Amino acid sequence: MSKRGYRIRRIYIKALHVMKNFLLSTQSREFFLFVFFFLVAAGFWLLQTLNAEYEADFTYPVKLRGVPKDVIITSEPTSELHVRLRDRGTVLFNYLLTKKKYPVNIEFADYKAGDGNHVRILSSSLEKKLLAQLNVSTRVISFTPDTLDFIYAAGASKRIPVALQGRVNAERQYYITDTIFTPDSVQVYAPQNVLDTLEVARTQQVLWDNIVDTLKRTLPLMPPRGAKFVPSTVDLVLPVDVYTEKTVEVPVEGVNFPAGKLLRTFPAKVSIIFQVGLKHFRHISADDFHIEVAYDELTGADKCTLKLKTVPKGVRNVRIEPAQVDFLIEQVTPDNGY
Repeated sequence: MSKRGYRIRRIYIKALHVMKNFLLSTQSREFFLFVFFFLVAAGFWLLQTLNAEYEADFTYPVKLRGVPKDVIITSEPTSELHVRLRDRGTVLFNYLLTKKKYPVNIEFADYKAGDGNHVRILSSSLEKKLLAQLNVSTRVISFTPDTLDFIYAAGASKRIPVALQGRVNAERQYYITDTIFTPDSVQVYAPQNVLDTLEVARTQQVLWDNIVDTLKRTLPLMPPRGAKFVPSTVDLVLPVDVYTEKTVEVPVEGVNFPAGKLLRTFPAKVSIIFQVGLKHFRHISADDFHIEVAYDELTGADKCTLKLKTVPKGVRNVRIEPAQVDFLIEQVTPDNGY
């Protein structure tokens, strides 16, 4: 055996010897006797203390049962009932030790509304259900909430489109090309008087600024009270593109000119400078723009002011260079070859 192992063995034997001497000594017996009586006294004190009456707060789950298949609960009752109870400490302590609380069951058939779709359950009815699972000596001091209610719809529904609620802005030189919902419409269930007022299913309020890349989010829908959307969430995609500048040459056309008269402008074509997303850059051409000048607009004018008749979708910040041109109204005859 090594010297280190020998020293460890000696320390262990010495500690064991000290402990043995202490346990067999008169002092150890007195110590354990003291501990025993202390625990007995503490137990009696605890029993006496718990035998007094106290108040404590508890939370019980609420469950709506027996809902028919053709009925949709559009406004669920609260899922928890907060109750203040009064009883002996031993009883309340036992409630605390019981981790699993039995739910307060609400049978749909017992509270189904006669002519309406809004059910209200008062605290007196809830108290009876709760007391059925409590000790007979327990008293209910208060309920929160003091009234449970729920709204249901039986067979009344329609499909409505989804609408984004809020503000979404792209960073400068970027733009949002589309707003894509999946699904783009949802089924709404509600009492008829509520159903008649709904035209769109609005999402949760959003506030997004300075977007520079395609945004993907799952958004909850926000039904009004008494209505239920199925599904309750939608997937949103906001594709983002970047603007770039493009120039095309467009001729100036005269319209509504009398027979034998022809418009000539100097220059005959002008530049259309605009911003367009990269996605549509190749698809936008000079054919998508039209500059037309009516004959009656030129009466008494020294220069022709140009305006665009049509601007394609997805184009912004359009300008014409030059914005004014010189013009000549030329008289033409068949002999001139026109």
